[in-house]
Amino acid sequence: MTDTLINFFTETLDGLPKELIVFVISMVPILELRGGIVAASLLGINIAKAIPICIIGNIIPIPFIMMFIRPIFDWMKKRKAFKGIVERLEKKSLEKSDKIQKYEFVGLLLFVGIPLPGTGAWTGSLIAVLLDIKPKKAVPPIFLGLLLATAIMCIVSYFIPWLVKQL
Repeated sequence: MTDTLINFFTETLDGLPKELIVFVISMVPILELRGGIVAASLLGINIAKAIPICIIGNIIPIPFIMMFIRPIFDWMKKRKAFKGIVERLEKKSLEKSDKIQKYEFVGLLLFVGIPLPGTGAWTGSLIAVLLDIKPKKAVPPIFLGLLLATAIMCIVSYFIPWLVKQL
């Protein structure tokens, strides 16, 4: 699914600078920084340039999620057309929250940092809001999780392909 989404964005945004494409991909839920690093590698963007682009792209939505998602969800729940969608999203997010509740800082850091489907800064921020974790306590582990995800994805997207070419 990630490959399909990356292809969609690279084809849709074709003609724009590669760096802007990677930046946009890094802002999108599901893809986030993970998809941005993969896209940067596939587009031939140097790792030193890709890392800050992807981190900044993935960080930008976090404060908006933390400040506005609760009022947006409350508004949407009052609308028949959106109520079910919001309730499913909240339920799905909270199903993943047990480790975050149990281990707090480290749990949120690992949730955001280990690149598995359904994890990342978007979901981590949403869970933090739904669990009423104050931004002051949630932002540091989310940011450190982004750094961990960056390291893992750079190894997968840049180092391993380089190593394979050397063999």
